Amino acid sequence: MPREKIKFALRIMPETQQLVKDIYSLDNCQNQSEFIEKAIHFYAGYVASKNGTEFLAPVLVSALQGTVANAENHIARLIFKLAVETNMMMNVLASEVDVSPDALERLRGRCIQEVKKTGGAVTFADAMKYQHSE
Repeated sequence: MPREKIKFALRIMPETQQLVKDIYSLDNCQNQSEFIEKAIHFYAGYVASKNGTEFLAPVLVSALQGTVANAENHIARLIFKLAVETNMMMNVLASEVDVSPDALERLRGRCIQEVKKTGGAVTFADAMKYQHSE
């Protein structure tokens, strides 16, 4: 059984009323009141929610998800290419340099500390300076 609706005075700007008149049928509303009621529910949900994404247009959410996914794929491909190049460099160096396992472990520890300290901003010039200062 449908609930009875109440009637009350609503004061809005003439431009707002014209907007409602122009657009209510685009939302498949039977009348302006239905449109305004739906708008109030939508806005109340938006204000009450901590996560406003459920009120974003689905097309916008989809576009944002697609952009993020493309960026993730691009970054993953770049990291893979970087890992291949690093592996090639390590193999070339390992074939030409004789380093003891103990020295290699000490170097690994030093490199971990340097990367942590610099936030990953390590240059070849810094490594050359360190290697030739000992």
